[in-house]
Amino acid sequence: MELHNVWFVLIAVLWIGYFFLEGFDFGIGVLTKLLARDRAEKRVLINTIGPVWDGNEVWLLTAAGATFAAFPDWYATLFSGFYLPLLLILVCLIVRGVAFEYRAKRPEENWQRNWEQAIFWTSLIPAVLWGVAFGNIVRGVAIDADKEYVGTFGDLLNPYAILGGLVTLALFTFHGAVFAALKTVGDIRVRARALALKLGPVTVVLALGFLTWTQADKGDVWSLAAMLVAVVALGAAIGAIRLGREGWSFALSGVTIAAAFAMLFLTLFPNVMPSSLDPAWSLTVTNASSSPYTLKIMTWLAAIATPLVLLYQGWTYWVFRKRIGTQHIADAAH
Repeated sequence: MELHNVWFVLIAVLWIGYFFLEGFDFGIGVLTKLLARDRAEKRVLINTIGPVWDGNEVWLLTAAGATFAAFPDWYATLFSGFYLPLLLILVCLIVRGVAFEYRAKRPEENWQRNWEQAIFWTSLIPAVLWGVAFGNIVRGVAIDADKEYVGTFGDLLNPYAILGGLVTLALFTFHGAVFAALKTVGDIRVRARALALKLGPVTVVLALGFLTWTQADKGDVWSLAAMLVAVVALGAAIGAIRLGREGWSFALSGVTIAAAFAMLFLTLFPNVMPSSLDPAWSLTVTNASSSPYTLKIMTWLAAIATPLVLLYQGWTYWVFRKRIGTQHIADAAH
């Protein structure tokens, strides 16, 4: 396999890893309003991701950096053409990180409530916009012969992309609800399972509609296989949470996210950004990639660094694997 194809696969893996991990992060942020009944329960939800949320975002930095190095034309066209939505995502991620750190710095109720509002909105907005962005990447956007995006922001808000945004919001929220059930004890765990069971059918309908649309428009046998895996895994995740098997349900909802985004990358290849103006103007793994020497150096660096990162992050999850509940939350304001 040629190195530009290898790096397309690696970048797909990085994005899938990001959405698997950051997906339940976003879901927990949304659930601070949908699930938590009081401030103590909000603290429980936030504490479930407290030790890991910043590590999860490393996958985004790595995916963006790898795209910049391996496919500079893809990076340039993507980040210039999608400037406004990606800037909004970046602002949300910055404010979200500040909110996690600053929320408990002062005891005033208004102070904490405002930061909790920030956590909710800065989790919900990126959860939608990532689906809109990837929906447009797969659908194709207005790229001219100079590899430049010549469309408008309004062109990105098409029905297919908006449906993609609703799918990622529903899927991440379901993923977060299952994670909350896996990581908590007591009444909040019971309600997290109940909420996951309510979100499940909605997620199935939205995901099935979006993936079927994608398959009908751009799919092949490989994308169909990935679609079937995603749909079956989502149904099995709902069944597992109904039986109280939160661990299995979380793993299966993760498989759903991985298979769904794998399907998008399979329908995309060998393009990296199709042009809706002329297929000949599309960015591909060949015409958008760096030199073979650059890709060779990147491959050696990735082979050394990636196992170390995976070991460290896996160790972090192992250390903070225990469940928590309101009884673990101190009464003090700080």
